[in-house]
Amino acid sequence: MTRIINFAPKEFYHLYNRGTEKRDIFLSPNDYERFAALLYICNQLSPAILRIQGKTLSELIKIKQEENLVEIVTYCLMPNHIHLLVRASQENGISKFMQKLMTGYTMYFNKKYERAGALFQGKFKATHVSEDRYLNYLISYIHLNPIKLIEPEWKEIGISDLSRAEKYLDRYKYSSYLDYQDQERIEKNIINKNSLPKYFKSKLDFKKTIIEWLGYPHTRSNLV
Repeated sequence: MTRIINFAPKEFYHLYNRGTEKRDIFLSPNDYERFAALLYICNQLSPAILRIQGKTLSELIKIKQEENLVEIVTYCLMPNHIHLLVRASQENGISKFMQKLMTGYTMYFNKKYERAGALFQGKFKATHVSEDRYLNYLISYIHLNPIKLIEPEWKEIGISDLSRAEKYLDRYKYSSYLDYQDQERIEKNIINKNSLPKYFKSKLDFKKTIIEWLGYPHTRSNLV
């Protein structure tokens, strides 16, 4: 499928993709950590990916970066799909970054699990974020995604237990939510909070996040 979108520098975009045939793309904690590491090390101009076999997430994210291809604002890794909110740093930066990221993880996954062929469902999808209200909504939407793992229909019927959902997000390691709670961890180096508008508060308030998401006149059918 042809993607009809032109990525403009300094603009925000919601990027997402899922496993081919909706298959799981993360089968172990190490898989999530490898993808998180690739978010960091693929985000640079150099075309070469460093030899990373055997290195830990902490070791990889401590590697000094060159000039970034994109500014990663938020991310969330789900068992069978991914969400990224990025701002383009330069011409063709998003396309180059995603090509390196998707290829690098597919090579890792196929080698580890002795498989061949495509891992992701075609080209990644992208939506331009054209207004601040939509930007706020997406930050909420992406970070709330893991709730689906404990309440599969929460987007349609609401959250039955807010306290349980909040505690679950506080334990979910595979998104940038904890970095917006100012939790000290190595993954904070993946994202760039400075790319957000100045009015945006870096620390997320969970209940305010829920209210913002529920209050946005979104079309759920367009989202993963």
